[in-house]
Amino acid sequence: MTVAAHGSLLVPSSLDTAIAALTDLGEDGAPFAGGTWIMRAPIRHEARKATYVALGRIAELREITITPAALEIGAGVTHAALASAITTLDDLRGLAAAAGRSANPAVRAAATVGGNLCTVAFAAADLVPALLCLDAEVEIAGAGGRERMMLEAFLVRRGTLAPGHLLTRIIVPRHLGHSAHARLPLRKAGDYPVAIVSLRVACDPSGRVREIRIAVGAVEPVARRWPMLEATLTGERLDPESAAERAAACLDAFTGRDGIEAPGWYRVHILPTLFRRAVAAASGS
Repeated sequence: MTVAAHGSLLVPSSLDTAIAALTDLGEDGAPFAGGTWIMRAPIRHEARKATYVALGRIAELREITITPAALEIGAGVTHAALASAITTLDDLRGLAAAAGRSANPAVRAAATVGGNLCTVAFAAADLVPALLCLDAEVEIAGAGGRERMMLEAFLVRRGTLAPGHLLTRIIVPRHLGHSAHARLPLRKAGDYPVAIVSLRVACDPSGRVREIRIAVGAVEPVARRWPMLEATLTGERLDPESAAERAAACLDAFTGRDGIEAPGWYRVHILPTLFRRAVAAASGS
């Protein structure tokens, strides 16, 4: 392991060494991956940790494995690398859009998938709703071994994980059907989105919805599924305009968060429009 002269950055070359360092540091240390959130801590008036453990030299965290059954993403894979690896896979088109359109090119080249999922205070993380609607699982490693859990459960637990636990891998089952990702930034590039809708849908031979997953991000503090709308669309034919009408009837499911870029009511109000766009993208219309 390398120790920088100022003593604030440790650079391990193995996962075990990183976990041991984070365990020893306790609350005084934290992982450092892409750094795009940590480097902006002063803007948010947040104190930095005394020591960071850099993860960039750990090879297994940068691996992407694609099989007919699943996509496995190392937590240190950047948004740009993920988008490039899956851009031709129809069933993962929504995830490719989430990774390939977030922020701006410079951030996408540095920001990691793991960082996007682990940053508790980042309500507008594009990858969270995109992975929720794909029924993704995550792998957590610690001194006691590795544990897998659904992403939905991880979002509940991530703020309470003891020091020395690292998100190492994201496992995405491959599904038949189509996916899409719709987001609304107030400006064209660089802004955090005001609202996000991610969609995965599979239809039966008659064109009726057999299975649908819808996830909403940026509207509330943590992204989550939209089960009320999923239930009302299952068994129905799906077209963009009627889908938007169904979404408008299910807006009571959300309480929008007020923010400097948009009030909470607007984040909720825009959801039917974003859902219409997602349905149109998923159906190729």
